[in-house]
Amino acid sequence: MRDQNLPFILLLLVCVSCEKEIAFDLSLDNADQIVVEGYIEAGRNAIPPYVILTNNIPISTEIKDYNSIFEHNAEIWVSNGVDSLKLEETCWNASNEPLLRKAYLFSNVNLNKIPKDVNFCVYTNLSKKLEIKSLETYKLRVKTQAGKILTAQTTIPHAVSFDSVSFSPPPGVNQNDTMMQIVAYINEPIGKDFYRYFSSINRSNYIAGRYSVFDDGFIDGIKTKIALLKSEPYGTKSTLSNYGLWQKGDTASIKLCTIDKAHYSFWSTIESNKTNNTNPFAVSVKIKHNIEGGLGIWGGYNATYLDFIVPKK
Repeated sequence: MRDQNLPFILLLLVCVSCEKEIAFDLSLDNADQIVVEGYIEAGRNAIPPYVILTNNIPISTEIKDYNSIFEHNAEIWVSNGVDSLKLEETCWNASNEPLLRKAYLFSNVNLNKIPKDVNFCVYTNLSKKLEIKSLETYKLRVKTQAGKILTAQTTIPHAVSFDSVSFSPPPGVNQNDTMMQIVAYINEPIGKDFYRYFSSINRSNYIAGRYSVFDDGFIDGIKTKIALLKSEPYGTKSTLSNYGLWQKGDTASIKLCTIDKAHYSFWSTIESNKTNNTNPFAVSVKIKHNIEGGLGIWGGYNATYLDFIVPKK
């Protein structure tokens, strides 16, 4: 199994799926595609815009050299229609490690798990800023070294926050003295909204869980409560007795992000596909993306935070 701590885009395989009989056309192994994983964020302590740019991985190919996946020397611009920001390529084994670590915080990459011989590269700009505002659209333009053009756009929605959380002992057989379940309260505004949430434990990186996205289909315009599972990345070993539960005494933070529909569709199909891969009777899900001329995602976040300590009693 490939390292689950690497970002999703590095693990993206070329495949074809439908809602009928599933068939793989191995001739697609020769279809060269550029894969984009990029984000732009508004809110407290927003991470600078960044893009990970890689080449696609044929389904029949075993990855032996991760360095060969990265697409280098591209020209990448982010624009709001008035101002533009050029993203510069920086790599993990470059000299400025503290700044690189800041850039990688949002990418859900455990730097300690990356092999020392992998030159992990990202396009970002840590010296200049582009003002990121709610309800504005941000365009991405990528020109590869070979001259290929990729474009995408994403909109930063209005911010929505959790009001508070409440705690209760786990139900049934899950009752124990060390864990709690959490419910978050939200005053959901009228109008279609899409969300993705992350959690941080004891000031660690914010990570998204296995089921990190949801919409307001059943809660539009009402004040309601949502059962909040502790984020656990793929590859985490958990049991039915502790899955999604929170450790008593932990300092925790929930990062709730509003996202646009295309961004939601990307992660919703990603998570459905990963879940279905564990079920031999499930239908394969075609991953939706918003990159013109390539594959992947250019997604916007508007982030709010709720910080708390899980009570010991």
